[in-house]
Amino acid sequence: MKILVLLLVLLTVSECEKNVTGRTGQNITLPCKYDIKTNGPTEVCWGRGPLPDSKCSNQLLATDGHKVIKESRASSRYQLQGRLDEGDVSLTIMNVTEEDAGLYGCRVEISGLFNDEKHPVHLTVNRAPRLISTPSSGTTSSSPDIHQTTAATPTSVPCPAGHMTSTDNNRTASALEDSDKGVTLVVLASVVFMLLVLVTAGVLIIMDRRWKKQKVLSRPPQMKRPTQVEENIYHIDAKDDGVYETCP
Repeated sequence: MKILVLLLVLLTVSECEKNVTGRTGQNITLPCKYDIKTNGPTEVCWGRGPLPDSKCSNQLLATDGHKVIKESRASSRYQLQGRLDEGDVSLTIMNVTEEDAGLYGCRVEISGLFNDEKHPVHLTVNRAPRLISTPSSGTTSSSPDIHQTTAATPTSVPCPAGHMTSTDNNRTASALEDSDKGVTLVVLASVVFMLLVLVTAGVLIIMDRRWKKQKVLSRPPQMKRPTQVEENIYHIDAKDDGVYETCP
């Protein structure tokens, strides 16, 4: 029973919504990673808006676990520039505009019932400051119109009680693997402990029954009292010259 409760608690843990802030003209990356060593290559989709019960709403692109499905890409501005073979399926939006602001969702389709991983990300886009050219030393200098390519730093929204918080969006695959190993060890330790308790109880019951049986068998049999046998008693009377009289 304790093991089932522990498993149910682990299955209900979900990741909180992340916040990413950037400026217009940047190439902004929305983080999404999964443990490919445990789950293997799996299908992933990105969409805009809340994630439905299955797949992605307003799909932007999808993968088959190894590469982006060409027909699924809504625009060439949406790219997966991470290492798909390491479980990095973060979405990069090229040349972000104010219209790109809003909620995005990454769904990692894990085999099994209700096992899909959901990674909601909220993107905030600020207008980049306009640079004004100013004369200096008789010449005029102006800043060229160059798009910044540095990804914005994501932050996390506080989670309600009973949910995990995500403070490091660049968490490595090794950290995820260590966490999964810890959970596996806890479950295995609980199973082994329960088995030991059951085996010990069974051995004690068997030993107790054998001891009682041996105790009964080792008791000596009850001795029967011999019956009294009446003996014939012979009396000799000297006066009758050797004649014997038998008494009843």
